[in-house]
Amino acid sequence: MDAEERQRFAALAKAVANDRDQQAFSILFDYFAPRLKAWLMRQRMTSGEAEELVQEIMIVLWHKADLYDATRSSLSTWLFRIARNRRIDMQRRANTRIFDETDPALQPPADIGAEELIANDDRDAKIRAAVGQLPEEQRDMLRAAFFLGQSHSEIAEATGLPLGTVKSRIRLAFGKLRKVLEREIA
Repeated sequence: MDAEERQRFAALAKAVANDRDQQAFSILFDYFAPRLKAWLMRQRMTSGEAEELVQEIMIVLWHKADLYDATRSSLSTWLFRIARNRRIDMQRRANTRIFDETDPALQPPADIGAEELIANDDRDAKIRAAVGQLPEEQRDMLRAAFFLGQSHSEIAEATGLPLGTVKSRIRLAFGKLRKVLEREIA
């Protein structure tokens, strides 16, 4: 691309930016769209993916032509840089969608048998009883942290207590729960 052609494209981009000149945009589209598509296909994109991405790039040109600075680069360089970045973004999105269907974390949990349900109910009752034996201030801290999902800082802010006091009460509550539950299990 020679200097005269670069100036012509810069002027057309300026017309798009300043006046939303459809004829200028059409000239740019007709020139750059096939070149962008060919380049994207050389980057291992399918024809459909490349066409879709070219449409996005040309929409960027239409809406953001005012961001193009002819003193910094040619319009061609600017558009191909956008194409490169959009292609990378598309690949990243595609890579994050790939998952292993056999991953145990994605499998439904196994059915729980009656014996296990009863054991879980017994364990839950023991824990509730042990929590009920805690002093109210420790019980409130545990409830806020584990049932309401609040962080220690959030609990301190909500209660007006120092952060160290909140942490100490939760730690003391765990120590007491451990002792009570060890007695229950033994």
